Amino acid sequence: MSDYDLVIRGGEAILPGRGRTACDIAIRDGRIAAILAPGEAAPAQETLSAKGLVVMPGAIDVHLHLGHGKDISRPREPGDADRETAAAAKGGVTTIVPYLMASEPFETIFDDVVSVTEQGARVDFGYHFIISTEQQLAGVPSYVREYGAPSFKIFMNNRGGEGARLGLPDIDDGFLFRLAEAAAANGGMVCPHPETIEIAWVLRERVKAQDPEGWGGLATWNATRPPFVEADAVQRAAYIAHSAGAPLYVVHTSSAEALEAALRHRQAGAKVFIETCPHYLTHDITWSGGDIGKINPPLREPADRERLWQGLINGEIDTVGTDHVHRDITSKQGGIWAASPGCPGMETMLPVLISEGHHKRGLSLERIAELTATNPARAMGLGHVKGAIAPGLDADLAVVDPDASWTVERADVVSSAGYSIYEGETLKGSVRHAFVRGKAVLRDGALADDATGWGRYVRRKLEG
Repeated sequence: MSDYDLVIRGGEAILPGRGRTACDIAIRDGRIAAILAPGEAAPAQETLSAKGLVVMPGAIDVHLHLGHGKDISRPREPGDADRETAAAAKGGVTTIVPYLMASEPFETIFDDVVSVTEQGARVDFGYHFIISTEQQLAGVPSYVREYGAPSFKIFMNNRGGEGARLGLPDIDDGFLFRLAEAAAANGGMVCPHPETIEIAWVLRERVKAQDPEGWGGLATWNATRPPFVEADAVQRAAYIAHSAGAPLYVVHTSSAEALEAALRHRQAGAKVFIETCPHYLTHDITWSGGDIGKINPPLREPADRERLWQGLINGEIDTVGTDHVHRDITSKQGGIWAASPGCPGMETMLPVLISEGHHKRGLSLERIAELTATNPARAMGLGHVKGAIAPGLDADLAVVDPDASWTVERADVVSSAGYSIYEGETLKGSVRHAFVRGKAVLRDGALADDATGWGRYVRRKLEG
């Protein structure tokens, strides 16, 4: 009788407290059963050679939008989850936590959303709730306690009718304060989209008067929502959350100013987690792709990119999430003023960090594992089951070849977005295999045929 279901042999693994270590990994019943010495006897039903490869904890993407077509509020059919979680698996992402957006109370739709997602998902998942209405705010205690969903996004820019684009009502800082109070009282956390929209309106009108056709492209878009617009909202949200006693998770930090604003409040005693995204590390307003790079917050100056890299290297930034948006390329038509914001990113997150961070800037694979797995798990209440390669935790693994070079081609994109901002670029670092609770969802770079529907909803509870 076999002792283990699978043993991964001959490679190195990123282990907590030990770093990059030569070892074998034994898996039983979907969990890490043992970390073995290289070549140690261990009967198993299956053996996988990882010679020349590095086993990393599967990436946990806690910032993405999972929707249907151009609607990014929620999946409507199993195929929505199948397609985007296939993209996740290809990129070594083994758990996702999308933002669930609705105008109705979440208790009226949540069971259906989980059912649809589970029918299609290839990887495990949770959900954040975007809180926008009084009924949703009143539901915060039950969302934490009954649904295991303790993280709450709020669009600070939904004022003066701005939320209508997303089908959401206006809110204000009083609503943010009350959400922070509810989060603090119930073991939750606030995740604000930080932009001071009133200033952005003023700047947009000025910039549009000077450049009505948007010929300035990404520089024009950045000028309408410059870094101080983001930084002002970050400092305001951090102050409000700290005053209410709630932890804050700052999403998609794009600029040096926003990073410094978050750090000031952290240094003053606030509990602040800081996230950035791959596109802010690799792209800026000089990118030749033009309107395809329209994102909120905007792509910034080259100096902002380098400050964010510094923050990754020195430990100031906690996590990297993709802010994956899978609207297709047609949503980018009409010039910078009309193009839809956002871009896909799950398929390339790990390869980009290995290529641009590890090889070009000396960012260790251990640090990449922290940013993409261990820290997201701890921040978002998944550390009891995910985020590291250790006995007892789920066998969620990304087996990477850190030295393999490959070129990103549009024809190979799995996401329904159908494009990548990295098209034509050669990256050094690829994902060879991915496992979710011990099941191969990617083998030798190919998606597993039987993985659809394997993903399960994971309840979360924030650490004290």
